[in-house]
Amino acid sequence: MRKPDRSQVTMRMECDDQLVAPHHPVRVVWDFVRQLDRSAFEKAIKAREGRCGRDATDPALMIALWMYASIRGVGSARELARLCKESRPYQWLCGGVSVNHHTLADFRVDHGEALDQLFTQSLAILVKKGLVKVRRISQDGTRVRASAGTGSFRGKERLEELLVQAKKHVADLRTLLDDPEKSARLSARQRSAQRRAAREKAQRVEEAAAMVQRMEMRQEETANKAGSQRRKPPRASTTDPEARIMKMPDNGWRPAMNVQLAVDTQSRAIVGVDVCNAGSDKCQAPPLRRQVQQRTGLKVQEHLMDGGYLVLDEIDEAAAQGVRLFIPPPAPRDPAKAGIQYQPKPEDSPAQSIWRRRMGSEEGKAVYQERASTVETANGDLKTHRGLGPLTVRGLAKAKCVALWCALAYNLVHFGSALLMR
Repeated sequence: MRKPDRSQVTMRMECDDQLVAPHHPVRVVWDFVRQLDRSAFEKAIKAREGRCGRDATDPALMIALWMYASIRGVGSARELARLCKESRPYQWLCGGVSVNHHTLADFRVDHGEALDQLFTQSLAILVKKGLVKVRRISQDGTRVRASAGTGSFRGKERLEELLVQAKKHVADLRTLLDDPEKSARLSARQRSAQRRAAREKAQRVEEAAAMVQRMEMRQEETANKAGSQRRKPPRASTTDPEARIMKMPDNGWRPAMNVQLAVDTQSRAIVGVDVCNAGSDKCQAPPLRRQVQQRTGLKVQEHLMDGGYLVLDEIDEAAAQGVRLFIPPPAPRDPAKAGIQYQPKPEDSPAQSIWRRRMGSEEGKAVYQERASTVETANGDLKTHRGLGPLTVRGLAKAKCVALWCALAYNLVHFGSALLMR
């Protein structure tokens, strides 16, 4: 029997470039990152020539690590740090540079504007090569579990009590740590960590209280003047104030965020990404359409959405902009009285009448079928293969960074060779 002998000494002669095969996908990621303009990521580096400070990690390496990790469905900074020590493709990317999970986690969400520009650059390459037209786009929203506990949501009165307690805790802790005798057993790092934890907790409670106040004002503005329905008092989370309780695909209600995607129906490339905390998709279409046009410099002519996006006024606005909307009209409760949903109503505007007839035609139905086969498959790809699962970050800005990494990975997987400017 052949048995392992781990005490035997062997000599291996290889360089890091031999860790992966010549045509390994990780090389495509590195070639793609090297051709991009990364100056926006370099602006935040404080260590400069002629100044004291530790050498900064090259942003190209950090971008490539998170890009390849997103392609492989890795969404944890700790897991990525482990792979950089144990997995050959990640070791090849690092090339002897050590990284830790703190650095990786901070880089992932601290460069939102630069990451947004990176996504726009990748789309510019596809537009230049004629692969992305955005003449017709499809849009859909998907709920992603937020990093907030269900039991962390509190009402206005309870938040005011917690805010008083949190501020008192910060003051008491400051007094304790400033006393040399009482804090003698704590190191400088431990004292700094305790101060930061108390300060951040008080800040989150304060943000939650402010969020509840804004939600109350919004409820008052939208309430009916006469006979308004009684609504539940608004509540906000003390761990992630921007999270909301939303209905999930399994019909359960959990803290979540609404990730909006726009896909070019011809190429199936993701051309728009946004994250909001609205439980409904209403009013989410115009902002994402404008975003797509700004990123690509092209005009959207047809916009496909499901019935959850329907706002009649937006049909008139889109028609004035030369955009044809494909949204299924809601079926009437009593077709015998109201007629079928595709028949123009007396109160409809000219644009709304055209929209109803368009959705009732065979051509309109055939065009609308492209929505499910494009944007819903992209949503499923991001959730299944690119790490867009339960969020490990808090706040809308950081959640959008995660969604952008996933969208970049999706486009690179499907257009890898086209994204390389050769």
